[in-house]
Amino acid sequence: MPKRASAPRGPGRLWSAWRMAYIRRAAAPPDAGCLFCRVAASGADRAHLVLARRPHALLMLNRYPYNPAHVMVAIRRHVGRFADLTAAEGLDWMALTALAERALTAEYQPDGMNLGVNQGRVAGAGFPGHLHQHLVPRWNGDTNFMPTLAHTRVLPEALGRTWTRLRRAIAELESGRTRPVAGARTSRRRSRRGR
Repeated sequence: MPKRASAPRGPGRLWSAWRMAYIRRAAAPPDAGCLFCRVAASGADRAHLVLARRPHALLMLNRYPYNPAHVMVAIRRHVGRFADLTAAEGLDWMALTALAERALTAEYQPDGMNLGVNQGRVAGAGFPGHLHQHLVPRWNGDTNFMPTLAHTRVLPEALGRTWTRLRRAIAELESGRTRPVAGARTSRRRSRRGR
């Protein structure tokens, strides 16, 4: 009878000293321009998926979302650290974060939400010199086998539709008109079936 392979005990170490030259080059890639600076300077909100603007910050959809309705809040000025924000920038940042949370809750009723900031390329920032925060809505059961087996995320809604829904929700919130959130998920499902 063949012997069973034993389970690995944990990660080993593979010394590859040659990689340090690669790591140093990867830490400073050529400047391709800053997405957030381009978007802040543009007035084409739909084209750039901008949902709301304030004097010192903007709220926009992530074009390559981790989950449906993944949004980002970015400071308009090219600044990379919280410690470098002015008081006015900090206020606009927090106001748009709260607005995004309320709009996502009203329109999508997530069961939870991830909020995160990656400072520096090594921490995962795609634009490390420009401070931005991610808000990613999460639902019970929103993960499946596709990311694990096929390295593919399934996004059930087009970005244009998400932009339209969130812009409407933000307009309602800012005008003082709000829809009830409690029980909205159930009533929406019923009303869609009835159509």
